[in-house]
Amino acid sequence: MYQKTTNAITVSVSPMYLDDQSSPEEEHYVWAYHVCIHNNSAEPVKLHNRYWRITDSFGRIQEIHGIGVVGEQPVIPPGCAFEYTSGTPLDAPSGIMVGSYGMLNAHGDAFNIEIPPFSLDSPYQPMSIQ
Repeated sequence: MYQKTTNAITVSVSPMYLDDQSSPEEEHYVWAYHVCIHNNSAEPVKLHNRYWRITDSFGRIQEIHGIGVVGEQPVIPPGCAFEYTSGTPLDAPSGIMVGSYGMLNAHGDAFNIEIPPFSLDSPYQPMSIQ
């Protein structure tokens, strides 16, 4: 699990390689990732938008911007968490994802929280020590 706390909001991410949805012979690799956003602050926060930067093992970069996550813009009360699972395909056997969530506090002020970098590893990525 990967974890990062920003402005009293903790984001935890657990990636999982999906062998049954991947086709290595066609250079198609798929991962799911489970995210838990825990509000450790004293006020409710709303997840307004998301930003992802995905870099595959060949150095290709995809950037994704969007409103909310999985079709929702959840309000997370103090001491509570919001969890969701999503996924991403790559044309490479590994990669790294990192990003941020745009949040709004109870007064409507915007702030960003960081999503920790996490690796997308498949059993098809050759490993070598040099």
